[in-house]
Amino acid sequence: MTADETPADAPALPASDSQSFRRAFKDLRDGFAQRELWLQLGWQDIKQRYRRSVLGPFWITIATGVQAAAMGVLYSALLHQPMRYYLPYVTIGLIVWNAIQNSILEGSEVFIANEGLIKQLPSALSVHVYRLVWRQFLFFAHNAAIYLVMVVAFGLWRNLSWTCLLAIPGILLVFANSMWVSLVFGILATRYRDIAPILSSTTLMLFVLTPVMWSTKALEDRGGSVSERARLVQIVPTYHYLEIVRAPLLGEHIVLHSWLLVLTITVVGWIAAILAMKQFRSRVPYWV
Repeated sequence: MTADETPADAPALPASDSQSFRRAFKDLRDGFAQRELWLQLGWQDIKQRYRRSVLGPFWITIATGVQAAAMGVLYSALLHQPMRYYLPYVTIGLIVWNAIQNSILEGSEVFIANEGLIKQLPSALSVHVYRLVWRQFLFFAHNAAIYLVMVVAFGLWRNLSWTCLLAIPGILLVFANSMWVSLVFGILATRYRDIAPILSSTTLMLFVLTPVMWSTKALEDRGGSVSERARLVQIVPTYHYLEIVRAPLLGEHIVLHSWLLVLTITVVGWIAAILAMKQFRSRVPYWV
């Protein structure tokens, strides 16, 4: 019998399931089960960034607070908006936007940045995504302290009702989207290295188009056909992510279609993430 021949009764080799939905879901489950690892790594990332600093991670809060104060004062004067309303508006918008922007930019490099761990550490691929999202949540939690200061300083508590609790599912939706964004763009950017600079330019464009520093109310107050142009802002998806968090925290009217649109994008995005994990999860270690 030659080397190329096999016996007729030889057992068939099992088919590889590396590109199956079962392995994709298993990776997500196993990654979540290793939460002690990614919780520790995410916290260590923040500690390492501010090592030997007196204030440590609170520099995150200070930097965001200074930026929000400068932008809020400037744009309230330019757009003739009352300071007591506009400064909290800009602050919340900036806090949420930072979470969205960092999820896109850092998510696109999540596997590239962890090349050493992926090749040496026997863990689920999703561990690195959980680590990234956890780190961004810690940043968000530090910045949320600025909002609490605004509530007291500007008397926002007078406008708040039980509907402010809707900000909690809004925040959860933002970070649920951060996960699928990191999975999809992380895999694509690992294979095609041009994706990361494209996303960097795209997020800059979205920042200009999204009412983070400016308000649609400022446009509508001018009357006429401007209100029609203000509605064009709703075409930008990031506007709705800001609204489902910012509107409840400011005690404003909750827009149902923003919630429906975000939920739809979340479902579609996670379907794309599962498909990407099924098809390309096993190839990422070779691409990095």
